[in-house]
Amino acid sequence: MRQHRLGNSEVSAVGIGLMNVSWIWSNGAALDPIRRQESAIPAIHAGLDAGITFLDSADIYAPTWDEVGHNEIFAAEALRTWSGTKEQKAKVIIATKAGITRKPGEVWGRNGSLDYLLRAAEASAGRLGVDKIDLWQHHRLDPSIEFETQVENIGVLKQRGIVDQVGVSNYDAKQLEIAIGILGGPDQGGIVSVQNEFSPRYRYDLDVLEVCEKHGIAFLPWSPLGGVRTKSEISESSVFEELATKYSASPFALALAWEMKYSSAVLPIPGATRAESVLDCAKATEIDLSDEDFEHINENLPAQADYSSELMPKPAHR
Repeated sequence: MRQHRLGNSEVSAVGIGLMNVSWIWSNGAALDPIRRQESAIPAIHAGLDAGITFLDSADIYAPTWDEVGHNEIFAAEALRTWSGTKEQKAKVIIATKAGITRKPGEVWGRNGSLDYLLRAAEASAGRLGVDKIDLWQHHRLDPSIEFETQVENIGVLKQRGIVDQVGVSNYDAKQLEIAIGILGGPDQGGIVSVQNEFSPRYRYDLDVLEVCEKHGIAFLPWSPLGGVRTKSEISESSVFEELATKYSASPFALALAWEMKYSSAVLPIPGATRAESVLDCAKATEIDLSDEDFEHINENLPAQADYSSELMPKPAHR
């Protein structure tokens, strides 16, 4: 499978987002013991067998507030029970995130303090069964703490040896440039990834993509398949459905191929939960989208979704 640079590592050009298997709102396949063993874990194994070497998790991916870490435990189990060799397993990167809080009554919040992030990262490492987290990403900014302080706190996690590499999530272009100025980019052992929303119907962060390209940072789009089946104004189907047959691919695989052609920084992490879907997403790396069809897609994309509230409110700067 085609590879993508991720800081000091090389991973598959398409990864797997794991949130949905632990999400009660999506009837997560890992929540039921039988479906966990018969569907959720086999789906990850199918992806690993196909050459996928990047899995994206987070401490907050859990069915309830008192089961935080559910998804990390699932990720560790899926990798541990895979039939791959020790050398093959060593090449698989499991990324996780922290910075969002959940309390009794499902009260959600954010915490970017050093004490909280240290405790969260240490807990994540324990659930993943590792001495050092492959890639830890700052999940959300805390509006109550100055931005620069939060970035410095990220750096401490690496200095303490809890994490190997660091990334950020839901940062805008200005914030990302400042963070790179503080921690450096991949070549300086600093920020290696950015996880923001990007899909056919959500294209607000193109300036973030440019910063990633400039510094060699991997852009991991969350919800990368949004709008794939949104009808076109000129037909009863989407542009991805129109072109799918031409490429002997699903509309979803074609959308991932479009994203990867849009920017060399993009490393999609679709949230596939069935083996068939995982393998279909993996096929996106084999699609050679022509320049003509790429432009045709760009001319027939769905209307933009509303700007994400995930970027608000913004913390103050020093």
